[in-house]
Amino acid sequence: MRHRGTWLYIPRETSWGCPKQNYTFNESSSEINWAPILWVERKVALWAIQVIVAIISFLETMLLIYLSYKGNIWEQIFRVPFILEMINTLPFIITIFWPPLRNLFIPVFLNCWLAKHALENMINDFHRAILRSQSAMFNQVLILFCTLLCLVFTGTCGIQHLERAGDNLSLLTSFYFCIVTFSTVGYGDVTPKIWPSQLLVVIMICVALVVLPLQFEELVYLWMERQKSGGNYSRHRAQTEKHVILCVSSLKIDLLMDFLNEFYAHPRLQDYYVVILCPTEMDIQVRRVLQIPLWSQRVIYLQGSALKDQDLMRAKMDNGEACFILSSRNEVDRTAADHQTILRAWAVKDFAPNCPLYVQILKPENKFHVKFAEHVVCEEECKYAMLALNCICPATSTLITLLVHTSRGQEGQDSPEQWQRMYGRCSGNEVYHVRMGDSKFFREYEGKSFTYAAFHAHKKYGVCLIGLKREDNKSILLNPGPRHILAASDTCFYINITKEENSAFIFKQEEKQKRKGFAGQGLYEGSSRLPVHSIIASMGTVAMDLQNTECRPTPSGGGGGGSKLALPTENGSGSRRPSIAPVLEVADSSTLLPCDLLSDQSEDEMTPSEDEGLSVVEYVKGYPPNSPYIGSSPTLCHLLPVKAPFCCLRLDKGCKHNSYEDAKAYGFKNKLIIVSAETAGNGLYNFIVPLRAYYRPRRELNPIVLLLDNKPDHHFLEAICCFPMVYYMEGSVDNLDSLLRCGVIYADNLVVADKESTMSAEEDYMADAKTIVNVQTMFRLFPSLSITTELTHPSNMRFMQFRAKDSYSLALSKLEKRERENGSNLAFMFRLPFAAGRVFSISMLDTLLYQSFVKDYMIPITRLLLGLDTTPGSGYLCAMKISEDDLWIRTYGRLFQKLCSSSAEIPIGIYRTQSHVFSTEASPLLPGQSQVSVSVEDCEDTRETKGPWGVRAGTGGGSTHGRHMVGSDPAEHPLLRRKSLPWARRLSRKGSRHTGKAAAEWISQQRLSLYRRSERQELSELVKNRMKHLGLPTTGYDEMNDHQNTLSYVLINPPPDTRLEPNDIVYLIRSDPLAHVASSSQSRKSSCSNKLASCNPETRDETQL
Repeated sequence: MRHRGTWLYIPRETSWGCPKQNYTFNESSSEINWAPILWVERKVALWAIQVIVAIISFLETMLLIYLSYKGNIWEQIFRVPFILEMINTLPFIITIFWPPLRNLFIPVFLNCWLAKHALENMINDFHRAILRSQSAMFNQVLILFCTLLCLVFTGTCGIQHLERAGDNLSLLTSFYFCIVTFSTVGYGDVTPKIWPSQLLVVIMICVALVVLPLQFEELVYLWMERQKSGGNYSRHRAQTEKHVILCVSSLKIDLLMDFLNEFYAHPRLQDYYVVILCPTEMDIQVRRVLQIPLWSQRVIYLQGSALKDQDLMRAKMDNGEACFILSSRNEVDRTAADHQTILRAWAVKDFAPNCPLYVQILKPENKFHVKFAEHVVCEEECKYAMLALNCICPATSTLITLLVHTSRGQEGQDSPEQWQRMYGRCSGNEVYHVRMGDSKFFREYEGKSFTYAAFHAHKKYGVCLIGLKREDNKSILLNPGPRHILAASDTCFYINITKEENSAFIFKQEEKQKRKGFAGQGLYEGSSRLPVHSIIASMGTVAMDLQNTECRPTPSGGGGGGSKLALPTENGSGSRRPSIAPVLEVADSSTLLPCDLLSDQSEDEMTPSEDEGLSVVEYVKGYPPNSPYIGSSPTLCHLLPVKAPFCCLRLDKGCKHNSYEDAKAYGFKNKLIIVSAETAGNGLYNFIVPLRAYYRPRRELNPIVLLLDNKPDHHFLEAICCFPMVYYMEGSVDNLDSLLRCGVIYADNLVVADKESTMSAEEDYMADAKTIVNVQTMFRLFPSLSITTELTHPSNMRFMQFRAKDSYSLALSKLEKRERENGSNLAFMFRLPFAAGRVFSISMLDTLLYQSFVKDYMIPITRLLLGLDTTPGSGYLCAMKISEDDLWIRTYGRLFQKLCSSSAEIPIGIYRTQSHVFSTEASPLLPGQSQVSVSVEDCEDTRETKGPWGVRAGTGGGSTHGRHMVGSDPAEHPLLRRKSLPWARRLSRKGSRHTGKAAAEWISQQRLSLYRRSERQELSELVKNRMKHLGLPTTGYDEMNDHQNTLSYVLINPPPDTRLEPNDIVYLIRSDPLAHVASSSQSRKSSCSNKLASCNPETRDETQL
């Protein structure tokens, strides 16, 4: 009840009989006992200590206020630390002068906030002293932790003190209450009983609601920023773990996956970590991939610049095992991209001089700036050299790409098609190395010739020995020849499915089998033996062959490989199978292959104009006098004795020296090689040099035409004017007139290089759109032309030679997806353009740089194969075609023996072409019409003569292939796919002499012939009309037949029992012709030349394609 402003609480019992204590409060005077709150029992010793501390703190505060005074005293007074200091020091000082106040309660627990403030200042000063700049996250976490601690400590002490007038809570109970309250759980089992403690709880909750969200927001912001920048790679991890750093301008998902798949393909690198240092924010796709558990534990992304030491310190560059610096090839200005790469390389070398550098550079003229790096790959050098070799050794780009990719050799093994299984299995071959003294493959050949070891190692183990390195010489030699005697200290380089340490051979069992007369186990066939015919060929008739080691010239002068693969005459007429001479353990002193090559070439040069009516300028061998950039490797080449004037280099314009204005007028004997590029960069120089190298016989030199969008500068013309048969012309591949003027109908190869201007596409993968469409147009206009295209993105190669309704291409697409799901690094390898070497992306060679971390010899070997480097004594890559006359050899193993025994050449693979019918779902085919038949000579041109009209589409001047009906001239009537009534009326008027039924039948036949007219004929008519308009003869185009109804693929190091097929092209590593010329006496060379001139008169044709 309430009476006169007073609340009266009467004790009463509850319904369950428990007494409850009630309090009575008066509005004027409360019954709270304030004495325990205001006064405490403080001993004299404790009071003395507190007073001393208070005086020191007060004086320190006053001194700091004075020193930090900046004209506004109130700003200093109203600071929270100053107020807290006054609350905790002034009362103690007052008790000195007023003793009764010595037991007054003073909230000294508020000093925790002063301690928090002092700790923050101390940490900041410490970080500033040690120059640690990445401390924001640590500071924020420390501040948040201290704030929470101070709130809990203040609440615990305050409530425990105030509740001395209430329930007299213990310190632990007060702490429990604060934790339950601040965690928003609120059990309610402990509550403050008096209003002062309740007020304190309200104040503490308000402070927490204001202070904690602000600090949490700051912490989350810093955390998000750290996630973007990637944080740090800790020093402890850097000292206990191995890591490599990848520096890129912008990280795309394709680049990342290529690096990770290739880097972690090696078993010894599974424990390495990859730290990515990139200045841009992480891409969404990259972030998604790096969240996969396979990569999230091994890949660390840091956003930062290699030009900043603090970012290099974050990546622990000085502790890294290697640093990969990649250029951004998607930049429109590649020179600027190279400049950025150079600065990154300099910065890393300055910060961590002991960290090995693996640098990718785009333009060759910038390579010398980073020559201090352990490994450098120049993109344009490799690209143009590879494209050049594609013209004389088909699918060199595919061969090199498969060699530098790590593959299991399991691709395509589930395919129903035999060529896919064999192609996929052979793609697993890679280059490995082993010290000969430690090798089970090669140590038995110590003291024997290199050629002998190569043949027998291939016959016994299926490995292909391609080169070696002497212990006292750092240079790698490819096929040093039969004179090179192997030593135990030599390092051997070989091609095999797997390295020797992982091979499945059991050598003890193999030795037992050898004693019993069995051959060694083959790597490709498991425990099965080599074919009996291969064993007999190499062993059974050795004695008879040794009696007739002299070679005899064959009646046929040409043929694939010349007389080198000629059928032995002593075996040709008998019933006994032809045998092959053995490979000698030590080279015979009479077999001097290099002299033979040189003599043949010199003989070729002495009679240059036997088959030519025009006078031919003599060529000389020498080193190009003008290198377009610093750092190009000197190569002995065919050169003009006198530099050609710049005006004579222009193909389509005559000058005072000659009046030729098109390729036909020059009367070239060999087919042209046309290169389409945007600008005449220095990389094009590396396209010309391999095609003009001294070991290319002169009769095989193809004229080179550079089709450039922009006019070349004087510096470039000065560099190429010394090479024979090199011309240029301004034009583009998307202009039919430019292609016809530069002689595309007289060309065997057209190379379309990637253009920098296409990099400006809004969508990355659209950078290849213009190139793909232009090449598709040329693919339709010039079906027999071998077009090699460079693309920016490998995934776009599926659009090359696109056939929308080809079911076979759709099946290959499904196979590619299945291989990608199985984790293959070469899922695109079954695409027909790539398998045939018709398409190439330089990004495929990025793995060359990645593999160099484990195989430091891969870059030198690749440069030797491409002809970029010419080490004295090292061989070179060439090709040889297998003709019908060479099929007596039958197997690849016998071919290996034949080449090793006759010319000391090492075969490394086969380029095989098979006929294939591409089925389509196009409109129903009428009788006489080809399916997609790319064989025009059989299906479209010749079969057209069977029609009633009997006229070939667009028969030009000088063509005698077609028959003309009376009154019909295809030149006067532009042919259309669909006939029209007006056109039919004109035909009827022209054929007015046809009367009655005969005229009607004739018109009906004409209409039927037009209906059957193929798209190929329309395109043919279009090209011939343009040629007539330009004044060019059309006879050359009549001979362009469609040979695209085939599929081609590369077999690297196939098994010895692989059957040879007609038109196989064998990749060879031929020994250096000049390797032993200096050490040979003149008489020895003359006897060798006379002897081998009669033996191999056509050695020059060994690279006939």
